[in-house]
Amino acid sequence: MESLLVLLALVALAIPLTIVLLLVSQVRLRRRVVRLEADILSLKQGTNTEPEPATEPEPKAQAIPTKAPPVWPTADQPETEQPIPPQSPQEALVFSSDRFALLQEWLQENWFYVVSALSLALAGIFLVQYGVENGLLPPSARVVAALLFGAALIVSGEVIRRRYGDGVDSASAYLPSVFSGAGLVTLFGGVLAARQLYGLIGPEFALVAMIGVASVGLVLGWFHGPLLAAVGLTGAFASPFLVGGSSDDPTWLYGYFLTITVLGLGIDTVRRWAWISVLTLVGGYSSCLLLVLSEPMTEPGYLTCITAFALITIAIPVRRIWPDHTGPMVSEMIRRQSGKAWPEFPTRLAFGAVAVSSAILALHWPDSAGEFWLSLTLLAGLALAMIVWTSGARALQDISVFPIVGLVSLVFLQGWDRGKVAQRFAETYAETPEADFPFVVTLLVALGAALSVAAAWRSMQQGRYGVVWAAGAVITAPILAIALEIAWRPAEVLGAYFWGLHAMALGALMVVFAERYARVDGEQRIRPALATLSALSCLAFACVIVLSSGALTIALVVTVVAAAALDRRFNLPQLSWFIWAGVFTVTVRLILNPGLYWANTVPVGEMTLVYGAATLGYVLAWGLIRGLNRPVAILLLESAAWATAGILLSLLLLRWLEGFGQGGMEDSHWGLGLMAVIWLLLAAAQIRRFALGGPLNYVRYGLAAFFAAHALFRLAQALTEANPVLYLHSDPVLGPALMNTLAIAYLLPAGVLAMSAWRVEPMPVWLRQGCFGLAGALAAYWLGASIRHFWQGPGGMYVGAGVSQPELYTYTLALLIAGAALFYQSLARRSDLLRKLGLAVIGLAVAKVFLIDIAGLGGLIRVFSLLALGLALAGLAWLNRWAKLRQSPQGAEPLDH
Repeated sequence: MESLLVLLALVALAIPLTIVLLLVSQVRLRRRVVRLEADILSLKQGTNTEPEPATEPEPKAQAIPTKAPPVWPTADQPETEQPIPPQSPQEALVFSSDRFALLQEWLQENWFYVVSALSLALAGIFLVQYGVENGLLPPSARVVAALLFGAALIVSGEVIRRRYGDGVDSASAYLPSVFSGAGLVTLFGGVLAARQLYGLIGPEFALVAMIGVASVGLVLGWFHGPLLAAVGLTGAFASPFLVGGSSDDPTWLYGYFLTITVLGLGIDTVRRWAWISVLTLVGGYSSCLLLVLSEPMTEPGYLTCITAFALITIAIPVRRIWPDHTGPMVSEMIRRQSGKAWPEFPTRLAFGAVAVSSAILALHWPDSAGEFWLSLTLLAGLALAMIVWTSGARALQDISVFPIVGLVSLVFLQGWDRGKVAQRFAETYAETPEADFPFVVTLLVALGAALSVAAAWRSMQQGRYGVVWAAGAVITAPILAIALEIAWRPAEVLGAYFWGLHAMALGALMVVFAERYARVDGEQRIRPALATLSALSCLAFACVIVLSSGALTIALVVTVVAAAALDRRFNLPQLSWFIWAGVFTVTVRLILNPGLYWANTVPVGEMTLVYGAATLGYVLAWGLIRGLNRPVAILLLESAAWATAGILLSLLLLRWLEGFGQGGMEDSHWGLGLMAVIWLLLAAAQIRRFALGGPLNYVRYGLAAFFAAHALFRLAQALTEANPVLYLHSDPVLGPALMNTLAIAYLLPAGVLAMSAWRVEPMPVWLRQGCFGLAGALAAYWLGASIRHFWQGPGGMYVGAGVSQPELYTYTLALLIAGAALFYQSLARRSDLLRKLGLAVIGLAVAKVFLIDIAGLGGLIRVFSLLALGLALAGLAWLNRWAKLRQSPQGAEPLDH
C-alpha cells in the first residue's frame, strides 16, 4: 500500500512536467510547419530567395539595470513586461476595466501556465505534508526532499531561461517563471513545515531561512517576468494555511508575512510592474487578517505587522530611507483639472496602505489595556512618522491625516464604549478614595500636544501647504481634548478645575504657536490668526468645563469681543471665523440650551445679566470691527445684537407679567404672543443674513423657515386656544384699555412683522408682502379685541356675552377710519393696491352697516351710524375719483370740472 502511494505521488509530480514538455514540443512543431509552408509558397512563386536559417539566438542573461530604473506606469507610459499584452492605459490606474479585459484575454490563451505553476507548487507542499506519511521517511527527510524539489524546480527554470529564453516571442515563454515560482513556493513550504508542522527548527532560524529564500526570490524576480512574482507571492502567502500544523505562539508568522511583503515590493521597485505591488499588499493584509481571526492571541503581532506594512510601502517603492515622493497629492485630485497629471503610483500605493493601516489600528477593539496602549503607540508613531519622516516627500503630505484621525477615533471609542482603560479611569476613586492620581487623560492630552508641536514644526518648513500644516497643528490637540471630554468625562474624576487646567495649558501652547508664527510671517497673518483662533477656542473650552450656564454664556461673549479686539489691533481677518462660531454658539445657548426655559426659571437679575451681556458684547464687537472690511462678521453681529435685544425686552416683559400670577409663558395669550415675537426676531435675523450668500444660505433658509413656523404656531395658539374672545376660561386681559396684554399678544408681533418687512433688505418681495399682510391682519384683530375690551371690560371678552350698540357703532367707525387711512396712504405712495384695499375696507363697513347695524342698532345710534356712513362714502367717493384721475396718464382733472 505504501509503495502504491509513493507511485501515485510520483505520477502526480510527473503530470505537470509532461504537460509542459508536450506544450514545448507542440510550439516547436508549429514553428517548423510555418517555415515549411513559407518555403513551399516561395518555390511556387518562382523565387530564389532562400529562407534564413531557423536559428534561435542564444538569450543573454538579463542583468540588474545600472542606469536609471524604469519609471512607474503613468497615463502616458504602459507597464512593461507584463503577462498581458502591453497597451497604453487610458488613465493612470493600475487596475481598470481595460486591464482586467487584457488579463482575461491572456488567461484564456495561457491558462495552462497558471495551472502548471499551481500544480507544481501544490506538489511540493503536499510532498512535505503527506509524503510517506506512514513513516517511510522521517520528518527531516521529508523537509529535505521538499527543499531539494524546490531547488530543482528553480534550477530547471533558470536553465530553460538561459538556454531557450523567456521572451514573449520564444517557445519557452513563461516556462522559467512557472518552474522558478513553483520552486520558491516549495522552499517556503519546506521551511514552514520544518517549523510549524514538525518543530525541527526554532522561529528565529525559520525566519532567517525564509529571509534567505525571499532573497533568492528577489533576485529571480529581477530577471524573470511578473508571472514568477505573481506565482511566488501567491504561493508564499498561501503556504502557511496549506501546510497546516499547530504552534503554541504563531506570532512569528507575521514576520514571515512581512518578509514576503518586502520581497514583493522589492521585486517591483526594480521592475516596476505596479500591479505586483498591489498584489503583494493585498496578500499581506489578507494573510495577516486570516491569521489573527484564527489565532486571536496574536493580535499584538497583527497590529505591529500592519503598521510595518504602511512604513515599508512608503520606503521600498522609491528606494529611499527618507521618502522623496514628488508630484501631486491624491487629495489634489478632488478638483483635478483636465490634462493635469495623476499622482505617481508610489504615492497612491502609500496613500492606500497608510489609510488601511490607520483604519485597522483605530477600529480594532482592544481586549486589554496593553492592546489599547499598543494601538495608541503605533498610531502615534505612525502619525509622527508621517509628519517628520516624510517631510521631504511633497506628495505624501495629505496621508498624515489618517493616523491622526485614527488616534482621535481610538481614544473616543475607548471612552464611548467604556473600554478597559476608560473603565479603570472612571472607577479610580469608586472603591479606593485614596488611590493614586490617574495620569491617563493627562498623558493623552500631552500626546495630542506633541502631535501639534510636530505639525507646527512641519508648518515652519515654508512649504506651499504651510498654512494647512498650521491648521493641523492648532486643531489636533484641542480635538483630542474635546473627544476626551465627550467620551471620557474627565471632570467627573479629576474635578472640573483640574480638567479645565488641561484646556488652559493647550491654550497657552497655542499662544506660543501664535507668537512663533508672528515672528516668522511678518505681514502674512494667516498662521498667527489660526493659532489665535485655537487659543480663544481653548479658553472657551475651559470656560465650558468650569463655569455655570450663565457664566459660560457671558464668557463666550467675552471671547467674541476679544476676537474682535485682536482683529482690530493686529489685522487678523481669519478671526471672523471665530466670531461667526461664537455668535452661533451663544445664540444656541440663549435659545435652546439652556435656552428660553432656563431664562424663565432663573432669577430675573441673572437672566437680565446674561442676555444684556450678550447684547452689549455684540454691540461692542460690532463697534470694534465696523471700520474693517469684515462684511460677514459685521452683519452677523448687527443682526444678533438687535435680535438679542428684542429677546431680552420680550423676556423682561414676560417675567413682569408673570409676576401678577395670572398666566404664564405657555398658556396665556400674551405669553404666547411674546414667544412668537422671539421666534420672529430670530427668523428676521436669518433673513437679514441672506445677503451673505454662499452655500450656507441653504442652512439659513432652513433656519428662517423653522423659526418662522415656530412663531406662526405660537400665534395660532394665541388666536385660538388662549384667545379670551373665543374661550371663556382663558387667562384674563391685564391692563387698561388699549394699554393691555392684548397689545402684547397681537399688536407687538404685528409691529415686529411690519418692521422686519420694512427694514430687512434681502427679504424676497413675496415674503415682504406676506409679512405686511399678516401684520395688518394681526393689527386689525387687536383693534377689534381692544374695542370689545373698552366696552365690555376684562370679564366680558367672551363672545357669548353679546355685543352692545356702542360696540357695534365703534366697529363701523373703526372700519371707516381704516379705509380713509388706506386712501391717504394710496395718495402719498401713489399705490393703486392701497387704494383697492381701502375700497375693500369701505365695502366691509357698508356690508356691516346694512347687514348687522340696522338690525342691531336702534334710536339715534342707528341714525348717526347711517349718517356717518353716508357722509363718509360721499367724501371717499369724491376722493377716490380725484386720486384715480391724478394717477391717470392725462393728469388730474380740475376739482371744479
